[in-house]
Amino acid sequence: MDAFRAFRIDEQDGKPVAGFTTMTVDELTEGDVVIRVSHSTINYKDALAATGAGRILRRFPLNGGIDLAGTVMSSEHPDLAPGTGVLVNGCGLSETRDGGYAEMVRVPADAVVPLPDGISAAQAMQLGTAGFTAALAIHRMEQNGQLPEQGPVVVTGATGGVGSVAVDMLAGRGYDVVALTGKKDEEQYLRDIGAQRILLRDDVDFGKRPMEKAEWAGAVDNLGGDYLTWLTRTTGYGGNIASIGLAASHELHTTVMPFILRAVCLLGINSVDTPRHLRLAVWSRIASDLMPQHLDRIGHRTIAFDDLPGAFQDYLDGKITGRTVVEIAS
Repeated sequence: MDAFRAFRIDEQDGKPVAGFTTMTVDELTEGDVVIRVSHSTINYKDALAATGAGRILRRFPLNGGIDLAGTVMSSEHPDLAPGTGVLVNGCGLSETRDGGYAEMVRVPADAVVPLPDGISAAQAMQLGTAGFTAALAIHRMEQNGQLPEQGPVVVTGATGGVGSVAVDMLAGRGYDVVALTGKKDEEQYLRDIGAQRILLRDDVDFGKRPMEKAEWAGAVDNLGGDYLTWLTRTTGYGGNIASIGLAASHELHTTVMPFILRAVCLLGINSVDTPRHLRLAVWSRIASDLMPQHLDRIGHRTIAFDDLPGAFQDYLDGKITGRTVVEIAS
């Protein structure tokens, strides 16, 4: 393929301009592995980048898309032979290097993960960065001693991509999952994917004391702000809080008391810069004990590459539940 299509984001007069263009491999950012992309996906971060609602790209122009799956076309790495099915998530895609919204991509070998046995390219993108982030959070929590028998684990922003997969994965591991959401009409969806209890955001009592009644053995937080503060106040002794997102706020106003008196652990989850050995270990777990039991329920939408530009606004408006796969190759 000499020339291929890409959804490219540039900047004009300080504002992002995004749309389809035609490129060649030589125009892509540097790397030693060239991949023919078959599938990508949409994350909230992708919507921010494509619309300019958030400052995601650190250089212009770049192809959008922080996820991709496809087949190796050429490689200088001995473990990534041509024809190998692979995936890439994070690793600077659509931030410092061209991303997955293109029929071809060129990336460093350290960013490439061979598709685990039993996971197709489409399934890998049903999971994508959201699934990987949820799995990384659970992996880190369990490395730090989290066990199902310790009590309930609450997931905030539970209908989003990360939240949905986290609910499913935790339930599959035997945890008592409490799903916190602002979408009252999605209660059945959350129960279908494993939540045993639904907590509406409007019903949360944030409290005022440094520590309130302990309610959770752990938490996966996608919101930040007052919700993360509340979690520090209400997580029990030795509990782990995996901090993943900042959909509500990037600020955190709390005290050291929960960390000292209750030994609460706040774990920062960065899925972009995850070292390769940990990335491989987490994807291996996704293919085994962390495989969601309701993946088709969570990632039930598939759109064509041509329909990508019109799909971002619903993410910004909070209208999306679960995951969306983008078919790059027709």
